[in-house]
Amino acid sequence: MFVLDAHGHPLDPCHPARARRLLASGRAVVARHTPFVIRLKDRLVADSTLQGVAAGIDPGSKHTGIAVFTDQAASRTGRYAIQLDHRGGRIRDKLTTRSRYRRRRRSANLRYRAPRFNNRTKPQGWLTPSLRHRVDTTMSQVLRLARWAPLTAVHVEKVSFDTHTLSAGRPLEGVEYQRGTLAGYEVREYLLAKWGRLRLLRCERCAAEPRPHPPPRPGRLRPCQQPRPGLHRL
Repeated sequence: MFVLDAHGHPLDPCHPARARRLLASGRAVVARHTPFVIRLKDRLVADSTLQGVAAGIDPGSKHTGIAVFTDQAASRTGRYAIQLDHRGGRIRDKLTTRSRYRRRRRSANLRYRAPRFNNRTKPQGWLTPSLRHRVDTTMSQVLRLARWAPLTAVHVEKVSFDTHTLSAGRPLEGVEYQRGTLAGYEVREYLLAKWGRLRLLRCERCAAEPRPHPPPRPGRLRPCQQPRPGLHRL
C-alpha cells in the first residue's frame, strides 16, 4: 500500500495488513481509493528513514506494463503493477476519418478548402499522434506514481532481437545478412524442396514445360487439379 506523511509527501509502501492496523487504530486515514493510498497523521518525512522504490517499464505497441518494486538484499519484491492499454489504433482511425472528411469537402459542391499539408513545418522530435499518446500516457502514469511512492530509479526495458543471427546460431557480419536460408537456390529447385518433390503436372493451360504444383487445397479449384497423361513422379 502507498503511504503518505502528514503533509502528503510519499513514504515507503507498507503491507496491506499493516495499513489495516493503522486505519483501525486511527493513526491513518484513506487518501485515495484507486490505487489505495493512506496518509499518516503522526509521521513526517524528516522523521522517517526512506529506502526508496524503483519503477520498471515494459513498453509495447498495444499495452505497457509498469511495476513498482523494492530492491533489498539482492532480491526484488513487487509492490504495485498496472497495465496501460494504448489507444493508438483508435487515434489513427479518427485521423484517417478526419482526412477523408476534408478531402470530400474539396471535391463536393461546397466552399473550396485548399489543402494545407505543404505549408506546415514539424518541430524537432515530432512524433505521430498515436506514438505521442503512448509516450505521454506512460510518462503521466510514472509521474503520478512518483507522488505516491519515493521513486529513486526508473528502468525501461529496451531489447532488440536479431532474428537472422538467432537462426544462424553465430554472429553475422556484412553481406552475411543477405545470404539467408534460400541463398543459392533456384526458383524451380526451391519450389520442389518446399512441396516435398510431390509431383509435376502437365496440362493444356500451363506452359509447355512441366512445373511443380502443390496439392489442391480443400474447396479451391485449380486449372492443374486434374492430371494429364504427362504425369510423372520424381
